[in-house]
Amino acid sequence: MSGNYLPDGVPSPHPTQDDYPFWDYCKEHELRIQQCAACNTFRHPPRPVCGECGHFTWNWTAVSGLGTVFSYTIINHSVHPALKESLPYNVAVVLLDGVGDVRLVSNVIDAAPEQMRIGLPVELVWQDLPDGMALPRFRKGGAA
Repeated sequence: MSGNYLPDGVPSPHPTQDDYPFWDYCKEHELRIQQCAACNTFRHPPRPVCGECGHFTWNWTAVSGLGTVFSYTIINHSVHPALKESLPYNVAVVLLDGVGDVRLVSNVIDAAPEQMRIGLPVELVWQDLPDGMALPRFRKGGAA
């Protein structure tokens, strides 16, 4: 994507033991979701044990990046000094297509506040950060 939805001064994610593969794939512009190797249940955020069957084995499965806005809010008050010039902006919970009940918290980069709605079809785009991290963002369109 050209330009950033949010400014460079916003802190980058700090990967943990459980989610560092997710962020490593993001750096390569691949959206992969953890999937249980025993029962095939998708889960996000990543965790060491499947909540469905209790197994400790998993795969990182590539997904389409299509989805719909499940919920959202419009932010009108800066929670970090770097965000002051970006107001208002949206924070969206995106229900991904084809991966059960998996949802990502992100932004819809091309939707004005009055355009946001539950059920809005979206598709994945990437925001590259100066530190080498890449964030999954979404734009209108994509899913049916």
